[in-house]
Amino acid sequence: MIKNFHKSEKGSASSKSLVILVVLFLAGNGLLNYIPTAYNGENLKSEVKAAVMQAVQVPPTTGSQVDVTKRRIINAVKANDAPANSFIEVKNVKNALHARVAYTKELSILPFGLYKYKYQFDYSTNVNGIEITN
Repeated sequence: MIKNFHKSEKGSASSKSLVILVVLFLAGNGLLNYIPTAYNGENLKSEVKAAVMQAVQVPPTTGSQVDVTKRRIINAVKANDAPANSFIEVKNVKNALHARVAYTKELSILPFGLYKYKYQFDYSTNVNGIEITN
């Protein structure tokens, strides 16, 4: 049986597969750069919240609650790959402990720096564990 093909039906499989491979490569590269940063951001949120809750529930043996909480948050920032210039604020306001961590991190979503995404992390929590988003 002889099949007659139109001109538009010939030779398009290799070009389509090349386009699909390029798109998959670009999407995979973006995800490989974004997912670890987003995971570290969520992990940092839980560690900041835990540091505030522990400072309130357990009386500190060395230093004030603010100092102990700030040290724990600084250690959490280092452990979660946040920039060294992250904004960290821990303070007592009307007998309530408040903590805030904020930073911006630039991620290269497309290869060779063609597109850079600014991942912005800003998390605040207070003594009751209620989130305050800015």
